[in-house]
Amino acid sequence: MTEPVLKYDLTDHIATVTLNRPEVMNAINRELYAELEEAIRGAHSDPEVRCVIITGEGRAFCSGDDVRQIMLGEQREASTARLRDVRPRPTPAAQAILECDKPVIAAVNGAAVGWGMDLSLFADIRIASTAAKFGELFIKRGLVTDLGGLWRLPQAIGPAKAAELCFTGDVIDAEEALRIGLVSRVVPPEELLPTAREIATKIAKNPPIAMRYMKEGLRRARNASMEEMGAYVGSSLAYLFTTEDHREGALSFVERREPVFKGR
Repeated sequence: MTEPVLKYDLTDHIATVTLNRPEVMNAINRELYAELEEAIRGAHSDPEVRCVIITGEGRAFCSGDDVRQIMLGEQREASTARLRDVRPRPTPAAQAILECDKPVIAAVNGAAVGWGMDLSLFADIRIASTAAKFGELFIKRGLVTDLGGLWRLPQAIGPAKAAELCFTGDVIDAEEALRIGLVSRVVPPEELLPTAREIATKIAKNPPIAMRYMKEGLRRARNASMEEMGAYVGSSLAYLFTTEDHREGALSFVERREPVFKGR
């Protein structure tokens, strides 16, 4: 029986999405692009999901596009046809992750290069194994990065350092990624998924409606003015004050107990 190119598990409100092409370091082909998009859109619309973890099977997180299939092989024409549209849209899998209203954690277990690095950048939080490596290799293939490198990377580490990584195609290790703010934690390989799940569990215990508004606020803050963000805060609070979860949060505080949020 052929192994699925992507594995999906939902446990305790945490969806774990695992790229599963370890024999090619989880290189992305059209099938995996499609399944990744479907999995993330499913998590976005599933009320049982409160947090998403993305990781890779084996020794790599994701080695980017499958060069033999997408750039040189039978998938090349289909891969470039979308880009010839008058108004080409972002990569669908990338757009799905960026639009997901649940917090997304990238648990980077190994090489995250090319689109693999971009994939990690689409996440809200990045945790790296000591075995992780990051590189925007697009310039080495005569290409530009996806939205991860051109849009998210400068926001994460600043425009000058982002330009250096994009212009050189240099590969950096986990400690350098931590130093420049690309990742928030570096842990031994055996602690990577437990650490990701620990963070995801903390997130999943929080009120899901407020969490969606919090994530949307952070998303808007990248391009909004102070006045626009002030209006967003006001309208968000006006609604959140009416939710059962807010009442539960207030009651649990005065009753000195742990809150139980139900997403209502």
